[in-house]
Amino acid sequence: MTRRTIRRGAHAKINVFLRVLAAREDGYHDLESLVVPISLADRITVRRAERLHVDVRGAPLAAEVPAGGLNLALVAALALADACPGAGGALVEIEKRIPVAAGLGGGSADAAATLLALNELWGCDLDPATLAHIAEGIGSDVPAMLAQGPVLVFGRGDRLAPAEVAPLWWVLVTFDFGVRSPDAYRWWDEEGGSRGPDPEPLLEAAAAGDAEALGPMLFNDLEGPVIARHPRVGEAKERLVAAGALGAVMSGSGSSVVGLARDRTHAEGVARRLDGAVVAAGPPPAGEG
Repeated sequence: MTRRTIRRGAHAKINVFLRVLAAREDGYHDLESLVVPISLADRITVRRAERLHVDVRGAPLAAEVPAGGLNLALVAALALADACPGAGGALVEIEKRIPVAAGLGGGSADAAATLLALNELWGCDLDPATLAHIAEGIGSDVPAMLAQGPVLVFGRGDRLAPAEVAPLWWVLVTFDFGVRSPDAYRWWDEEGGSRGPDPEPLLEAAAAGDAEALGPMLFNDLEGPVIARHPRVGEAKERLVAAGALGAVMSGSGSSVVGLARDRTHAEGVARRLDGAVVAAGPPPAGEG
C-alpha cells in the first residue's frame, strides 16, 4: 500500500517548431516537433475513493473541460486500471491553470500526470515503457507529456527522442477561444500543406541556449492556416515582437502564441507591455512538479 494522497504538477508544453510532413491513411498527420515543458502547470491530486471520479476546477476555460468520458485524465485512469491488478477507486482532482484547447497540451499533461500519480497510488509498479504504451492509446500528445522533459516527437506524436534544450524564458499570450487540432490539420491540407525548413540549426540554437539565434527560427506549419481564420493569432505575434520578443510562434494547433526572451528580466518587461501575458520558464527548473 502507498500513501493515500499523491500530488503532481501537469506542465504545459510549447512547440518550439512544428513541421507537418504528410497526411496519413489513419486520419492523423506525420510530423516533427520540438516539445518543451514549461513552468505553467495544472495541479493533479489523487486519493483513494470508492469509485473512479475526476473533478475539474479553476483556470481559464476550465468550464469547457469535460468531466465525463472525453476527459483525458479519466481516459488515462481507466486505461491504467485495465493494466493494473491493484487498481481500485480514486478521486482525481485537477486544478486548471493551463487554458483549454490552446495548443499548450493541458489535457494531455493532465492525462500524463494522472498516469504517474495513480501508478504510485495504486502500487501498480508499471515501468516507463509500459506507461508510454498506455499513453499512446490515450492521445497523440500524451507520450511527450509523460516524458517530463524536452523531446523531439515524430510520427503522429507517438515516437520520441530526448532533446537537449537549455533553460529559456517565454512570454505566453492566450485567448478566450481555442482551436481544435483536427481543424488546424484539415486547414493545412486544404491550403496545400506548406512545410517549414530543416530544423537542425534551430535545434543547435536551443541546445546552446542561444536565444538571439533561436528567436528568428521559430516556426509552426499550422500557423498560416490558423491565422487565416483567426487573425488575432497573427496580431499577437506582431505585438510580442513589437514589445521586444526575439521571435514569436503559435504553439501546437493554437490558439496560444509564445514569444522568446533573452532572460527572465527581459521576459517580464515584454509581458508588462501586453495585457494578460504570462511569463514561463522552459524547461521548468529542476524539482518543479
